[in-house]
Amino acid sequence: RGFLPGGNMGSRGFALIALVILVLWGFSGFFRVEPDELGVVLRFGKETREVQPGLNYHLPYPIETALTPKALRINKIDIGMRAVEDGSRRSGSVRDVPEESLMLTGDENIVDVDFSVLWKVKPNGVGDYLFNIQQPEGTVKAVAESAMREVVGHSNIQPILTGARQT
Repeated sequence: RGFLPGGNMGSRGFALIALVILVLWGFSGFFRVEPDELGVVLRFGKETREVQPGLNYHLPYPIETALTPKALRINKIDIGMRAVEDGSRRSGSVRDVPEESLMLTGDENIVDVDFSVLWKVKPNGVGDYLFNIQQPEGTVKAVAESAMREVVGHSNIQPILTGARQT
């Protein structure tokens, strides 16, 4: 009855409701970063800091927001081949992609090169990963294919088939 004298809400009632709303708004700044993620805190849309996995805090929305990309996992991109999903549980069936895998060697022979690239984001480069690359997977694929074509294009077929195969 002290908060609502005569059926009207008094100034203490408004203060209590405002305090509860302010506390709830403050608690909305807590966020969790999973073990395979890194957090990036944005203040008014500009990157201010990176945070490690665990429980973290940022100033509540709309002042700060947090992004948590899966930056610590190892990603894999196949070039020249694709895994075929046929509905069954068996694995190992792949489909060849000749537009990616056929390459011309230095002695003008054609080789079919299938390879996989394992990559991950540098722990201190999460901001660059989020904001400076439009399609990270496509970029890694294009660079890997270009690098392989460079290596194969400057070599003869004999070393590729024997000793330089691993290189």
